[in-house]
Amino acid sequence: MLTAFILQITGTGQAAADTLNRVINNAAVQSGHLSLSLWDLTLKGGWIMIILGVFSIIAVYIFVERYLSINRSSREEKNFMNNIRDFIHDGRIDSAITLCRNNDTPIARMIEKGLSRIGKPLSDINTAIENIGKLEVSRLEKNIAGLATISGASPMLGFLGTVIGMVKAFYDMSMAGNNIDIQLLSTGIYQAMVTTVGGLIVGIIAYICYNILVARIEKLVFLLEARATEFMDVLHEPAKK
Repeated sequence: MLTAFILQITGTGQAAADTLNRVINNAAVQSGHLSLSLWDLTLKGGWIMIILGVFSIIAVYIFVERYLSINRSSREEKNFMNNIRDFIHDGRIDSAITLCRNNDTPIARMIEKGLSRIGKPLSDINTAIENIGKLEVSRLEKNIAGLATISGASPMLGFLGTVIGMVKAFYDMSMAGNNIDIQLLSTGIYQAMVTTVGGLIVGIIAYICYNILVARIEKLVFLLEARATEFMDVLHEPAKK
């Protein structure tokens, strides 16, 4: 009986090992069949992924275009304000205006407006400079609101895809009755998960890009304010002499 008991345990262990091997082999085969490329996985998200793709292209275009534009606007010729001061002290206003026109920057356009108002009350000159500064900032902020909209709308669109995917999955379950199969539910579940991931990725990237541009614009605004104050100080200097 001892020998029979040992043989029974050995047979049971061998059966368990065979079962485990079959499970592992099936999992390996299934994982091989279920491996998807990034493109195939994106297609599982449905039509919402197309909208998210368009959003990502628009966000990248706005960021690159605005970033380059802000960089160009932030450039300032060395000794620009020193030359303006010298021209004003020498009474060479035309030369100062020519220098401004040769520099295609918000600072130069702002100073040129102030130079064109010399001879009028200083309050009028200051108001003219401030108005030009506001216009320049408005130009710099072009399309920035669109980037902020994409950063907020993309996650919401992804969650919409999640809800649609889950509704589709439950609908397929109700139509299948007792013959529920995981492959039957895979389409809705794929759409639910992929759109959420896609929406979050696009939203996070757009949000980071938006904050980078806002920080650059704020830095340039401070520079405009500093140059406007410096210009007004130059206009006050002759009066003090």
